[in-house]
Amino acid sequence: MTGDRILVVEDNELNMKLFHDVLQATGYTTLKAYTGEEAVELAVSHVPTLVLMDVQLPGIDGVATLARLRDDERTASIRVLALTAQAMHGDRTGFLDAGFDGYLSKPVDIAELLRTVEELCRRGKRPRRGASLIDRE
Repeated sequence: MTGDRILVVEDNELNMKLFHDVLQATGYTTLKAYTGEEAVELAVSHVPTLVLMDVQLPGIDGVATLARLRDDERTASIRVLALTAQAMHGDRTGFLDAGFDGYLSKPVDIAELLRTVEELCRRGKRPRRGASLIDRE
């Protein structure tokens, strides 16, 4: 059992169930958010190890939600993995440049999802802004 807490941000009920069930069966604790606003509230109150972020959300989208997380000192160091159906050439670079820690396209390969989640959880928190080179990964 890992014990890591994962916040899943997904507005599609079937995808949410799949991610939640797979993560729970693998030993992760999960939190669920269906909107970007809800994701920010849960991230602030529970400070998960990792956020799985659907990019296309009602209200504020995943990129704007990520920006809010990065702008808040309490959540800036949380790792965030983009999950999106946007799988065009260059999208990966765009999402990483936006501040995501990784990117998986939908439909998600479950084995790849679990490998990526494990890797990001193992890395721990992101370096603080302005941290010295010694403090960085």
